[in-house]
Amino acid sequence: MTFYSPDADDAAHNGPLFVVLNAASGSSDADQEQAVMARIFSEAGREVEFLRIADPANIGQVALRAVELAKARCGVVVAAGGDGTISAVASAVLGSGCPFGVLPQGTFNYFGRAHAIPQGTEAAASALLGASISPVQVGLVNGRVFLVNASLGLYPQLLEDREAWKQKLGRSRMVAFAAGLATLVQARSQLNLQIEQAGQVAAMRTTTLFVGNNDLQLQRVGIDGKQIDALSHGALAGIAVPPMGTLALLGLLLRGLVGRLGAAEKVDTFSFRRLTVTPRRVKRIKVATDGEVTWMQPPLVFEVAPQPLLLLVPAPADRAVIE
Repeated sequence: MTFYSPDADDAAHNGPLFVVLNAASGSSDADQEQAVMARIFSEAGREVEFLRIADPANIGQVALRAVELAKARCGVVVAAGGDGTISAVASAVLGSGCPFGVLPQGTFNYFGRAHAIPQGTEAAASALLGASISPVQVGLVNGRVFLVNASLGLYPQLLEDREAWKQKLGRSRMVAFAAGLATLVQARSQLNLQIEQAGQVAAMRTTTLFVGNNDLQLQRVGIDGKQIDALSHGALAGIAVPPMGTLALLGLLLRGLVGRLGAAEKVDTFSFRRLTVTPRRVKRIKVATDGEVTWMQPPLVFEVAPQPLLLLVPAPADRAVIE
């Protein structure tokens, strides 16, 4: 079944590129990266316009402008940045009918890596020129897009702590790991949730509820293959961690690092198409989506978006080895 028009296919191969560039993603110099992209696209005879994000708070407006331009000129919207930037731009692109390209420039780049998009700017830009549309599933929580994961509880706190550490020590996986350890050592809170799925209601006590939409990330931490397979059948994967002490939480972190989180007896994994979560005695709650933390009002509805994202994936010869 085709989810896009012939015009979108033509735009993917011939249309102008509208690149939303986040200067803060990763550790590379934005001017240098833009120059590399401009050279690659120019040498291929492809028109390109860069829309830079001067203030992260305005990323939504910049992304919407890129979509307007792409729709008016039968072009492609391209996100250059980390998973958070890519997710924010994807939110504007979803449902527009525009093809969506990705130039990964973040720390983990789970979305780009899962679709075999090269991590280097030059290789990714070159691969984009020969890429074709592949419909990709998008997750939603109360209408907010997530491509990799969404969560509540301990995980959003970990992300906030990690960002604070990065501001002081720089962006790297080692800094992210150290921040995670510090968060777990201080963890004390738990959530009392009401969960509704397929007409069934249940109570849940957990330190964190994690919803995954990225098979690579789930594979890396060792989640059951059955839950990962569900992603390709229109479902999302849920992971619930019950309340436990600091040492037990550290043990879970180590299991995740060696790819054996799913084997932990206390971790509950499941798949679903729609999940309604209501925290008890809470008027609003922090929710993380692809690394960005926001406040939301319950109930929280996790579901698959009715329309896929028209992602440009590299031709076989240009695909990166998934590591």
